[in-house]
Amino acid sequence: MSVSIETKCLHLEEKIENAEDECKSLHYGAVSFPIFQTATYAHPAVGQSSGFDYSRLQNPTRAQVEKVVAQLEGGIDALALSSGMAAISLLFEIFKPGDHLVVDSDLYGGSIRLFDHVTAKNGVEFTRANCSKDDVESLIKPNTKAVYIETPTNPMMNVTDIEALAEITRRHGILLIVDNTFLSPYFQNPLKLGADVVIHSGTKYLAGHNDTLAGFIVTNRTDIQEKLRFLIKTTGAGLAPFDCWLVLRGIKTLAVRMEAAQKNAVKIVEWLQNQKTVTKVIYPGLKEHPGYEIMKKQSRGFGAMVTFNVTDEELAKKILGSVHLIQYAESLGGVETLITYPTTQTHADVPEELRLKNGITPSTLRLSVGIENVDDLIADLEQAIN
Repeated sequence: MSVSIETKCLHLEEKIENAEDECKSLHYGAVSFPIFQTATYAHPAVGQSSGFDYSRLQNPTRAQVEKVVAQLEGGIDALALSSGMAAISLLFEIFKPGDHLVVDSDLYGGSIRLFDHVTAKNGVEFTRANCSKDDVESLIKPNTKAVYIETPTNPMMNVTDIEALAEITRRHGILLIVDNTFLSPYFQNPLKLGADVVIHSGTKYLAGHNDTLAGFIVTNRTDIQEKLRFLIKTTGAGLAPFDCWLVLRGIKTLAVRMEAAQKNAVKIVEWLQNQKTVTKVIYPGLKEHPGYEIMKKQSRGFGAMVTFNVTDEELAKKILGSVHLIQYAESLGGVETLITYPTTQTHADVPEELRLKNGITPSTLRLSVGIENVDDLIADLEQAIN
């Protein structure tokens, strides 16, 4: 039975097909998937197993959330890890000294910090590019193993054509890795567009309530799946059972949260565009955004992340100290609206030269629009700005 993505947020297709057997299982027909808070599992006899041995390797609650995320992204497997950065770190263990990657220059600051201070130390070479407009193919070398992008990027909302880039990576026999955190699998599915691996900070839209940390790697390639399954049991960064359950609970409302947050974002963008002290609004749902047509082609929505510039640094800091309903906090993708200052928060460890080159200035602010009443959000922004 094939079902819509809204239904997939609540039900695994395989469970729908086998509903009667599921009710007879050890879950006793529980509607909310149980939390298996155990570290180890007893064996009936030598050579026999319940299917689980030790929770560092796998846990029933983790297996369930991995199946749900894999289903939403259209992958053959997903791995749940302790944070988004843990997911990226584990993925990069598949590369070895001497390998080269092309990475987007406008990425989450934590990713840039990892690449510059950890992965590079281990002998992996990087070339930065604006993958939304640069000639990526000209940057590929004999030792290039992958291209790594976000689309839209954090925080400048650059949009890369995933299908077009996938044609290039396939031609050269290298991987295309896409961080899909900003749109979630509800709005965009990079694997279906030709990507090999998808990364998520599950802390954000998937969990959706600012109450847990999580990360996911999803792939549709068995060779990558096998490598990652070996690495997750070896390095031990798998997501704990209770956090898996929190993400499962969050995903149930993913569809309604994404729709509500996007609806609010569109109205806030319209309001921001009419403010004299707002000098630039960056949102891929605007027709004048250079990635607008690509977004229409490769995604089902434009998301709820908004970046904007104000007249000067003083006003930016005034806004951050004056909001009441909107919270000045790092992170994104939760039900609460958050405002972030990339210069001192998400991108503080990015070299100033690179920040400025990417367009991140001391007057740049980033909004993660939540699901509050939009009139209340606009009133809070208005009093903070004026």
